[in-house]
Amino acid sequence: MDAGAISLILFGAMLALLASGLWVAPALLTVGFIALEFFSPAPAGSLLATTVWDASWNWALTALPLFVWMGEILFRTRLSSDMFNGLAPWLSRLPGGLFHVNIVGCGVMAAVAGSSAVTCATVGRMSIPELKKRGYDEGLSIGTLAGSGTLGLLIPPSIMLIVYGVIAQQSISRMFIAGVLPGIVIIAIFMTYVMIRTTIDPSLAPKETERTTLRQKLWASRLLIPVMLLIFVVIGSIYGGFATPTEAATVGVIGALVLAWWSKSLTWASFMEALMGAVRTSCMIAFILAGAAFLSIAMGFTGVPRVLAGYVDALDLSPTMLLVVLTILYIFLGCFLDGVSMMVLTAAVVLPMVKDAGIDLVWFGIFTVIVVEMAQITPPVGFNLFVLQGMTGRDILQVTKASIPFFFLMLLGIVVITAVPELALWPVQWMVAAR
Repeated sequence: MDAGAISLILFGAMLALLASGLWVAPALLTVGFIALEFFSPAPAGSLLATTVWDASWNWALTALPLFVWMGEILFRTRLSSDMFNGLAPWLSRLPGGLFHVNIVGCGVMAAVAGSSAVTCATVGRMSIPELKKRGYDEGLSIGTLAGSGTLGLLIPPSIMLIVYGVIAQQSISRMFIAGVLPGIVIIAIFMTYVMIRTTIDPSLAPKETERTTLRQKLWASRLLIPVMLLIFVVIGSIYGGFATPTEAATVGVIGALVLAWWSKSLTWASFMEALMGAVRTSCMIAFILAGAAFLSIAMGFTGVPRVLAGYVDALDLSPTMLLVVLTILYIFLGCFLDGVSMMVLTAAVVLPMVKDAGIDLVWFGIFTVIVVEMAQITPPVGFNLFVLQGMTGRDILQVTKASIPFFFLMLLGIVVITAVPELALWPVQWMVAAR
């Protein structure tokens, strides 16, 4: 049987398993076992054991549960109210007013949480009732949170960048460095959109009449000092070469516990909730990565990736057209799979093609994460949509409608970083040269 027919059989088996409701990780392991057992002379049992073991003790993965735990701890503090009160005096006079607090607040939270859902929920639980009370348009409020909440996947310390770094065998520190400027660019795109839209339709955002002096703004900013200090220590230690991502994550967890204690929100119950939430999330991701590693080995033995890459080569696609095709593929997969599953499921086939096309793998990681961000606000499996549905009480169609403009704004972000790849690569090159 040729590799083309094998790939169709395996793809059909994967779809059937996922459609049956089986978890992603067991589905990956099952398809890998089928590939080795029926389409390869390789010993499936021993390869399963060795591959899963090797994938489970990858040192780069040690940072992941720590960053997840840091976000879980901060989610249970009063960080959301402090960020709102600290940012509001500075941003309320811009066209769009307090909508910008949603965007910038999510950017700040992304720098300590690493998770899209945690970022969205932390900022939203304070801003949604506050903006509604002040007469801001609910649809645009939901949209800014849905779009900006996805920044948790891009701005370091991003869980998704850690996962990509492990899959693509790229430095986690370099991935973190590469994610900063693209994240800032997307924040700027969101803020520009809000300013333009509220200028065209002033009824969306009431004009803020309360004026604050510089002294009052500076006094309100004291609320941001603890979290900004935590960001500086965690991210700065990585960028400065003083700590590995794992060491920085350890410092981050200690800092998050101190912040929780200082805000009087650290109890034994909240500590255990944060710990168990981190364990569940980390185990899920590690299990998926182990399944993906086994599937990648199995696919290699069947020769499927080589044949599929040959099909793509025969199309003679330029690097730009290859990226367009991959964007469409990821958007389609994002309608049915979460970000981690989508990334690991395609890695065995996509990464060799991207490398052969001469595309830098660090840059491609940023590109992939932005596309995965878009999947967070596409139904029916957009996690941010479910978070906001639960927080607002609105149906999923209303939440999706409010999020659609930000989906296209992130598409614009992809166009920008594709046109100017230095946004992701220049900071990495500069940091490496500085060291």
